Amino acid sequence: MNTKELTNLLEKVKDNRISIEEAVGNLKQLPFSDLGFAKVDHHRELRQGYPEIIYCQGKTTEHVVGIVKSMLEKGSNILGTRATEEMYEAIKAFYPVVQYHPLAKTITIKQKEQEVPSSYIVVVTGGTSDIPVSEEAAITAEILGNKVERVYDVGVAGIHRLFANIDIIRGAQVVIAVAGMEGALGSVIGGLVEKPVIAVPTSVGYGANFGGLAPLLSMLNSCSSGTAVVNIDNGFGAGYMASMINHL
Repeated sequence: MNTKELTNLLEKVKDNRISIEEAVGNLKQLPFSDLGFAKVDHHRELRQGYPEIIYCQGKTTEHVVGIVKSMLEKGSNILGTRATEEMYEAIKAFYPVVQYHPLAKTITIKQKEQEVPSSYIVVVTGGTSDIPVSEEAAITAEILGNKVERVYDVGVAGIHRLFANIDIIRGAQVVIAVAGMEGALGSVIGGLVEKPVIAVPTSVGYGANFGGLAPLLSMLNSCSSGTAVVNIDNGFGAGYMASMINHL
């Protein structure tokens, strides 16, 4: 339940369209549902504007299904990250319109329309190996109610490719720059645009990449002002933050 839905409920009580008892029944499960193995936070959308996100990695398929069913009852849009095809098939068995995005390893269910800003977010990658993390960012931003443009494989090894797409990058409200190897893409873009840049280091790279630690440190030490950094391979975190900025 979001602020608008809560306001509508209270207006129905005020106008005697529903009883106080009915309203209390609707509100009883508002804070969270205790499933035994999880406490699903239904109040989060009311507090923060976005519903709870399901981090599927480490959970059993049965637990993910239980959380999804609880959220479906509340009419929420649903995003599950780091999800498997087995989880998707289990949800599809009782809710056929669920979507699975194999590159991003995300599950999405859209139950209600959102107000989408006229501005857009652009997701830029250094190479094609960074696309899975980039897609996690892009799909996160889309399910949270944003228009997203994708500019992939424009890394610094062929920087002319980046300049060929600079207009669409500069036109965005916020830029997500996803790169592995040495992670220079975030700094380069940060020096070319006047909008916030969210840099995402990936674990793509050879030995001294140290599983993403090298680009993480490069991005943290960027001399381009206006560039912020999320954790290694955290496309979700970048997409969520970009959505918050785009909705300001």
